[in-house]
Amino acid sequence: MLILQIAIILLASKIAGDVSVKLGQPAVLGKLLIGIVLGPTVLGLVNNTEMLQELSQIGVILLMFIAGLETDTQQLKQTGKASAFVGIAGIVVPFSVCFLAGYMMGMSTIESIFLGLLMSATSVSISVQALKEMGKLKTREGATILGAAVIDDILVVVALAFVMSFAGSDVNLGVVILKKAAFFVIAILAAWKAVPWLLNKFAPLRVSESLISAALIICFFYAYFAEYTGVAAIIGAYIAGLAISLTRFRHEVFEKVETISYSLFVPVFFTSIGVSAEFGGIGKNIGWIALLSVLAIASKLISSAIGARLAGFPNRSALGIGAAMVSRGEVALIIAAIGLEAGLLNRDMFAVLVVVVLITTLVTPPMMKALFARPKGHESAMKTDTSE
Repeated sequence: MLILQIAIILLASKIAGDVSVKLGQPAVLGKLLIGIVLGPTVLGLVNNTEMLQELSQIGVILLMFIAGLETDTQQLKQTGKASAFVGIAGIVVPFSVCFLAGYMMGMSTIESIFLGLLMSATSVSISVQALKEMGKLKTREGATILGAAVIDDILVVVALAFVMSFAGSDVNLGVVILKKAAFFVIAILAAWKAVPWLLNKFAPLRVSESLISAALIICFFYAYFAEYTGVAAIIGAYIAGLAISLTRFRHEVFEKVETISYSLFVPVFFTSIGVSAEFGGIGKNIGWIALLSVLAIASKLISSAIGARLAGFPNRSALGIGAAMVSRGEVALIIAAIGLEAGLLNRDMFAVLVVVVLITTLVTPPMMKALFARPKGHESAMKTDTSE
């Protein structure tokens, strides 16, 4: 059954992506929407099985790994200040607004704080694909967005650990911070010494695609270690890509990993987001869904744009950066699952938040398309990227 579902996903996602492009939208939007059509909500051709979720996880890890391979590290260093402004502003405002919304909904103080943190999260996996399609991933804006996402992840997860310790969960804040610090220290040291050494050792081996295997080993180890220490796996994969981008193997690894990723795993990831959507029983909460969706989108868009504007970006670019930070994606879904397990969210609120997260994910690509679009006279000045 899984084999048939994969065949259906690949066929439908490629056609939907092409239709989306013909309609003037990023291909990723069509892939997200077709997931809803294929899933239990509409046709029921694809089920949200555990195996499908595992393949989806590989897809998002490889997507962020490719983003790391394509990142200009010098530009990333130059945008450190801008990333900090965008990341911090994009947490403070959504947290404050959604905390107040939770309080108005009758949630307790600790539950409202949790809601604020959940709505402060950012997942740029969808934004990365939109940036690639528009040729913006290697620009100053792209570097700022990726840097801000790393900052966002660190701050939100540390704050979440702090909240969980007060909520009665067995969480030691000092240990949490120490583990995250250990990840970044070890990741940087490995990028400096271990990554080049491993690639140089694997490259001459007389077996098929030994270099690409070594690159994937590095990617998956980084992703696992990041998740083990409480940092998102996608951050670990991104750093692994950055590490390899500093070696002489960068271009060969990028070309072959991109082929592997976009032929199977990445389409499964995009489509599975729509497949996982469940709309049953949410009619009675449609008002809260609408309110939280508006607050989630507007607070992230405006606050991140203000941060980018303070860092010197022109208005349109600042708004484009803000739009790229809107998607909550799989990061918020993971946090929501933690809240459900810890008793900080009831079943109804969990269902509401799943829909809100889906809405923020769906609106991100078209907003980015509109805000990053350039007049025809400027198209020749843009870098192009034909990745699908």
